Amino acid sequence: MTFIQPRHTLHATLATCVVTIGVLSNLTTASAEDPTLSSTTKLSYPDTRKDDVVDDYHGRTVADPYRWLEDVESDETEAWVKAQNEVTQGYLQALPQREPMRKRLEELWDYSRTGLPAKRGDTYFYTFNDGLQNQSVLYRTPVDVSPSQWASEREVLLDPNKLSEDGTMSMASWSPSDDGKYLAYAIADGGSDWRTWRVREVATGQDTDDLIEWSKFSGVAWTPDNQGFYYSRYAAPVEGQELTGTNDNQMLYLHRLGTPQSEDQLIMKRPDHPKWGFGASVTDDGRYLVIGNWKGTEPKTQVFIQDLSIKNAPVRGLIMGFDADYTFIGNEGSTLFFLTDHEAPRRRVISLDVAEHAARTDDNIDEPADRSGWKEIIPQSDNVLEDVSLLGGTFFANYLVDALNQVERFGLDGEKLGSLKLPGKGSVGGLGGKQDATETFFSFTNYVTPPSIHKVDVATGESELAITPEVAFNVSDYITEQVFCTSKDGTKVPILITRHKGSPLDGSNRTLLYAYGGFNISLTPSYSPAIAAWLDAGGVYAVANLRGGGEYGRQWHEDGMQLKKQNVFDDFIAAAEHLIDMGVTRKERLGVRGGSNGGLLIGAVMTQRPDLFGACLPAVGVMDMLRYHKFTIGWAWVTEYGSSDDETQIDNLLSYSPLHNLKPGTCYPATMVSTADRDDRVVPGHSFKFAAALQAAQSCDNPTLIRIETRAGHGAGTPTSKKIEEYADLWSFLLQNLK
Repeated sequence: MTFIQPRHTLHATLATCVVTIGVLSNLTTASAEDPTLSSTTKLSYPDTRKDDVVDDYHGRTVADPYRWLEDVESDETEAWVKAQNEVTQGYLQALPQREPMRKRLEELWDYSRTGLPAKRGDTYFYTFNDGLQNQSVLYRTPVDVSPSQWASEREVLLDPNKLSEDGTMSMASWSPSDDGKYLAYAIADGGSDWRTWRVREVATGQDTDDLIEWSKFSGVAWTPDNQGFYYSRYAAPVEGQELTGTNDNQMLYLHRLGTPQSEDQLIMKRPDHPKWGFGASVTDDGRYLVIGNWKGTEPKTQVFIQDLSIKNAPVRGLIMGFDADYTFIGNEGSTLFFLTDHEAPRRRVISLDVAEHAARTDDNIDEPADRSGWKEIIPQSDNVLEDVSLLGGTFFANYLVDALNQVERFGLDGEKLGSLKLPGKGSVGGLGGKQDATETFFSFTNYVTPPSIHKVDVATGESELAITPEVAFNVSDYITEQVFCTSKDGTKVPILITRHKGSPLDGSNRTLLYAYGGFNISLTPSYSPAIAAWLDAGGVYAVANLRGGGEYGRQWHEDGMQLKKQNVFDDFIAAAEHLIDMGVTRKERLGVRGGSNGGLLIGAVMTQRPDLFGACLPAVGVMDMLRYHKFTIGWAWVTEYGSSDDETQIDNLLSYSPLHNLKPGTCYPATMVSTADRDDRVVPGHSFKFAAALQAAQSCDNPTLIRIETRAGHGAGTPTSKKIEEYADLWSFLLQNLK
């Protein structure tokens, strides 16, 4: 899609990012006291073989008895997965809360959801889900039809629900050509990060013979003539290692419609830098190919450029050195605009003229342009500048103010034109389109407000509500409030707490605390039917914005990475204790959850403070900090975590690695680890090994389960039916164990 995405889309894609997203008496009364199943029922777990595997890390010997579980394709691992799922599902299916929760989740999920539209030619392209469809459907509608009439005028362009019977084939990405005649779309199979691209003729709805395979961490950028597109791919993996093999040496290609992939033109590869990756953009006027160059998840990039108006012009360096992050916004002729944190940790907008540099024909392609011509257009402010789009000669700048969005408008000269009026405090997405757009759209949401779509007049900045969904949830009964806790070193950490207006502050509330804390990724409020179901069941939902994230700029991120990673765990522990001190909850009624890097967070805090939580839900987590970099894209996280290959990092990694800090004879909280068999971002061996070690270490009867989803991956593209079943399991587990 070509409308503006959050600036961290690339880094979040490479990173380990999973972000989640009246009281029902029949749920709250089905408590842990139910005689059918006690929360302390003794469970019998499958036997897990231990091997005598010991590694030497710079003189430190570390045992790894469950190494064999890293082989996720072996028959023995498959049998272990089946046995663990039988124990877990036997426990969950016996919970009296589960079926009422599943039914309520189904009711809450059954509401219409419209995606932000992209205008190409005379057509709007957008996704729509009528409620319980496993995958959203891509529609097209003429641009002269108002949003209020889309329901009666839309035509199906692509229905991913017809790709597989179980809904596990998803449309992971889509991009219409600038003239609106073609659609490039990517299919993900069973949640894998691998993408297969195809092309569809919009007028006929028929696919062409174009087929692109082994693409990963890539969008597409259409050529000015709409007859081809740029994309990134890797070499085909070794057979049998598709979901575990290391992803190195990404390459940028140009595909011409009607030709086989074998004839695609190689635009850029750098075998001298195997960790480099590339993302292409074409300026709206068709003049320049702008290539963002990344290495790992650290938000520091380079930029290459090619003048498409010059035949056989070389691709040459424009901004080099990986000294800061540079995100291309748009151009006016030969002047290019970038969002950057160069000399501005909360980010600013700069411009540079590239005409002379891009037209050079010498061989020194890595020589950057002279920085003396850089101009500051929008200076750094007190708030973090998250995203910027350029529409109709106006910059729409999306800021973060204590993890809440605020949008300002600026002229090309940086003159402030005013604020965009928002419907409340929450998260704003969208505000994209071509640079000559006269209108744009944004979505607005928070924890109790389902995403509404608003249409904006680019020239005036005036907006109007275009589409708002109706949900089976009385949003007016709930409030969201922001509080700040004090971390171990005195740092103030924000927490957003959503609860029923009538919930008492006497420590009695079942409370779920969620966080992420990494990769410069910001957590902002968004509606989820799963969260609504938790609130509806009498729960409180809290989100802590920890260091390591991007909520307050570069320093906030750097204070939670590598040797400072413990700050993230300290922040989370402080947030948990603050909720208890406020009277929101008590230890026994406090559940915690995080996914991916957040799964690492939960694994770390539950091993550091097992006394502090009533239940833990680590999802698709990085649990083995000594070996994470040996699988798929894990090497890209070394800039975030450090590596066991580095002797200066090993002691820090060992100090918090969840797998290595489980202590036999400890009573750990009720825990349900979750992962998926086709997760090729954080391979499931992490969770397999952690769950096996946790079951062996547990000294009390609190359950230590692992839920392993099949035909699913790291989270993206998961069908609605699987989401409902997953949250029915998660929430009923919490209701059972938060006593």
